[in-house]
Amino acid sequence: MIRTLLLSSFFISVLSCQNLEPRRPINKQKQVFLKESAKRNKNIIAIEQSLFQQAIKQDNKLSFNPTPQGFWYAYQKKNNTNRVLPKKGDRVTFKYRIEDLNGNLLYDEKELGNVTFFIDQEDLIPALREGVKYLRSGEIGVFLFPSYLCYGYQGDGDKVGINEPLRFTIELLNLEKN
Repeated sequence: MIRTLLLSSFFISVLSCQNLEPRRPINKQKQVFLKESAKRNKNIIAIEQSLFQQAIKQDNKLSFNPTPQGFWYAYQKKNNTNRVLPKKGDRVTFKYRIEDLNGNLLYDEKELGNVTFFIDQEDLIPALREGVKYLRSGEIGVFLFPSYLCYGYQGDGDKVGINEPLRFTIELLNLEKN
């Protein structure tokens, strides 16, 4: 009995002295999810850009221009006398309305009210933060924003749907330089 106990303790001590490498977890599911998510987002962006092209063709009164951020803009009312654009730290006041790409009104200026904020220093949806930077005081711009700059994959829980690109009409009422 003592002999088997000694023999088993010897084997245990010999086996425990080996250098065992820890196993690395294999998480392929996360990699697959990220690749699928990127693919899905690229498809959504391509669909939205084609919807923008259709909306631009239908609205032949305005001349839309693309931006590096992925949205389109046109001037409904242009201010040729003032050349100053908002920059970081400037205080702007504006009013806006939100429509879907077919021109159906979702929120009007009265519902949303006037908005005052400091450029790039306050939290606001990216569509408004970026769009205001293209307007001078007194100008009215029409913007076609992709869903990722608006309310994204959640919508607003009321009138804006999931992954819905939107048309904003923004009027810059006041610009106070910092």
